Amino acid sequence: MTRKEYIDIYGVVGVAMEVYNTLGRGLAEHIYQEAFLMEAQLRNMEIEREKKLTLTYKGMVMEKSYYVDFYYRGIILEFKAVSEMTSDHRAQLFNYLRITHHDRGILFNFGEKQLHTERYLYLPEIDDFVLLTHDNYMEYITDP
Repeated sequence: MTRKEYIDIYGVVGVAMEVYNTLGRGLAEHIYQEAFLMEAQLRNMEIEREKKLTLTYKGMVMEKSYYVDFYYRGIILEFKAVSEMTSDHRAQLFNYLRITHHDRGILFNFGEKQLHTERYLYLPEIDDFVLLTHDNYMEYITDP
């Protein structure tokens, strides 16, 4: 992941924080999604909503595809508005990342007392996911 790619993650989280700070918690997921898109437009960020991602099997394109909540510069964004994030929510994002060959994804939960975000990096060479934190993200920056 380049420094620019990490800055893109940071920018997307900023949009979500503004939405949460403005609307608070307890609303339906689609309300946050619409507000998120509006806030991104105010910031001139070209975020795609319900983006269709192509799936491949051994280099062949599959007829089936995934639709992710949002897509921005190679980052898959998944929204939730639940009382607590679960392993099923994470598994959904992980599956999207793995089968579409994307390496960055963010889970947002607008249903908790504070906006909950989890930023992940997929490492295909070891088929594993890393939760990016303020303490470890520099380990994954590839440019000086």
